[in-house]
Amino acid sequence: MIYEPSEDSFLLQKTLKKFLKNKNKSLSILDMGSGSGIQAQTCISLGFKKTLAVDKNPESIKILTEKKINAVRSNLFSKIKIKKFNLIIFNPPYLPEDPREPKDSQLVTTAGKEGYEIIIKFLKQATSQLKSEGKILLLFSSLSHPKIILKNAKSLGYNYQLISKEKIPFEELYVYEFSLKNS
Repeated sequence: MIYEPSEDSFLLQKTLKKFLKNKNKSLSILDMGSGSGIQAQTCISLGFKKTLAVDKNPESIKILTEKKINAVRSNLFSKIKIKKFNLIIFNPPYLPEDPREPKDSQLVTTAGKEGYEIIIKFLKQATSQLKSEGKILLLFSSLSHPKIILKNAKSLGYNYQLISKEKIPFEELYVYEFSLKNS
């Protein structure tokens, strides 16, 4: 199962377009958890050719490759050969575990028991993947325990700011920009 673009994908896409406006086209960009490839396609269509899509789902990699998007199958950064990126985009699974949800659906929506575990793991690993002036655009939900995510980000050495949000039924979506404090 591949996560089909929805409100969260479109909010991140809109934020990404604004973020990339007037940026140098030679930026190296990583679209983590690319799924259908909506964010990678957006980057490429805006002229950012150094865009790499990453997903752990083989179905996703097949679709991304068919779309002529440079793609790597990897669980977060485990198989990434390029070590530093100017921009990392991530629309992760961000919902708390729900035992009633089918297992294949959980793979694309659930971030762990509490809804933030994958996000924290990503932020830990990403500290060594950003160039000195690098940025992360990360989407998560009011259901993901934002205070816990931001507290962990701060302890990992990140600065962050909320750059976009949208209220949808049952939750609010947030896009944060993260950078390392030493940059």
